[in-house]
Amino acid sequence: MSHRVEDETTVNDSYSVTVPAAVRNELDIESGDKIRWRVDEDGTLSVEVVTQRYGAFSELEPVDIGEETNAADDHDLVAGDC
Repeated sequence: MSHRVEDETTVNDSYSVTVPAAVRNELDIESGDKIRWRVDEDGTLSVEVVTQRYGAFSELEPVDIGEETNAADDHDLVAGDC
């Protein structure tokens, strides 16, 4: 069975848009997730959700590499912020 969710929003004065609740719920979009916009050569717009969930590695067992690390803390660091 095919399921389709369709809605629309208005671009505001600062060119921001709100993801409609029906779309957020269907795709499990949460605060902090990213939306990737792509325009093809023919002008077709596609949108992809890039989930950014913190704590994704908190359940991993540590691996001994000869020095102390903490993937649960370190994976959220931005390069250069270490």
